This record gives sequence, structure tokens and C-alpha cells, in this order.
Amino acid sequence: MRRAGTAFAVAFLAALAGCRGDPGPGAETVALVHGLGRSPASMIVLEERLEQEGFAVARVGYDSRGADFGEQVQAVRRAVEKCCAQSSRIHFVGHSLGGLLIRGYLAETRPERLGRVVLLAPPSAGSLLVDRLQEFPVALEALGPVGSALGTDSTDLPATLPPPDYEIGIIAGNLSINPIGTLAIPGPDDGIVGVAETRIDGVPTVVLPVTHTFMMNSPLAARAVVQFLRTGNFGEASIRAN
Repeated sequence: MRRAGTAFAVAFLAALAGCRGDPGPGAETVALVHGLGRSPASMIVLEERLEQEGFAVARVGYDSRGADFGEQVQAVRRAVEKCCAQSSRIHFVGHSLGGLLIRGYLAETRPERLGRVVLLAPPSAGSLLVDRLQEFPVALEALGPVGSALGTDSTDLPATLPPPDYEIGIIAGNLSINPIGTLAIPGPDDGIVGVAETRIDGVPTVVLPVTHTFMMNSPLAARAVVQFLRTGNFGEASIRAN
């Protein structure tokens, strides 16, 4: 029964994934990678805003709770091969776990026309919330094999990824609608990930008044994404927010 459910989930995600806009010659394409427990549908609002700005979009769908990290990275690779073959530049935007998948993919494969990368609330240094869930095996199991490996230990997934050596920016949130998560995380947080947990040494980071769950729907975050994809910096928004 569980195997049938997994097969259905994979088929559903495959149907949602794919190319949007015109990924023909000269197009700049943005590969959008959703987060844990979500689907490509969670990125539709951001997708529409990117299309309004003239970008083509490649939706990446993957099994965030059932697949292992290698299988998830393969989903990114398939989307890039399918949707970006003729693109003039290939950008990446990932939410939460999606940001780690992008880093995992780029550690293995570097597209010849790689553009810029924006990570939305990534657990770059691991998640203290996942650490706390070690005391609750049922909750931890619900995260799946990759989600349960997002802790802060040196053997957990975030610590195993190499530092990025490409143009990359991070958008963190400091607005929480999750009091339980906020209690587990010291300092400002978005309810799931602490601002300090998102950071990577040397990587420009902007902190916005947005929540983890709905960050990708925020016009403010969308403007910051477009700004970085266009220029490689967050401009005045970064100065004000940090």
C-alpha cells in the first residue's frame, strides 16, 4: 500500500513538473525547486512573477519525503536537461530543502551557462528544530530520510555540502507563525529556520519580514529574487534589512 502511494506521489509530481514560458534560444530560464513536504504548485506565485519579468521557468518536482538525496538531485538534473538545453543562462531558486538540492546538483554538475542562484530560507547550517525532533521519533520519521538528516551535526546533510563557488544569494525570514518552532530556535527566525542557520560565510544575505511557509508568495521576496538574478546583489533591500 505504501509503495502504491509513493508511486502515485511520484507520478503526481512529474505531472506538475516541467517547462514554462519559452525556454528557446536566448531565453533565461529559472529552475524552481520547492521545499520539504511541498510540490511545484507551492512555487506558482513566484513562477508567475518571474514570467512577468521575462524569465522562462523550469519546475522541479521531486519526492521530498520518500526519496533519498541522490534521487532528489537527479530530479533537478532531469528538469535542467529537459527545459534548459537552449537557454542562454540557467538560474536556480530553491526554497528550504530545495536550496540544498540545488547546491548538491551544482556540486556534481556545473551547467555551461550557469547564471545566479537564490536560496529561500535554506537550512545551510542545519536546523535546530530537526535536532529537537530527535526526541520524537514519529515526528522525525514523518520528515522522511532526507528531512530527518537536516540537523546541525557534522554528519548531517547540510554540513556535507561543499561551499558554493558561484554567484549565490540568500533570503532569510524573521516573521514566525509557528510558536513551537520559534521556541526551539534562538534568535530571529521564520518559524522553521533561524536566520543564523540560513547563512553561509561570504554569501550575501537579506533578511525580510516573511514566514518560512509562505516566503515564496511574498512580493517583497520576489522583488529580491529578481534583483539578485538581474544584478548579483540585493541592492538597497540588503542594506536596510541587515
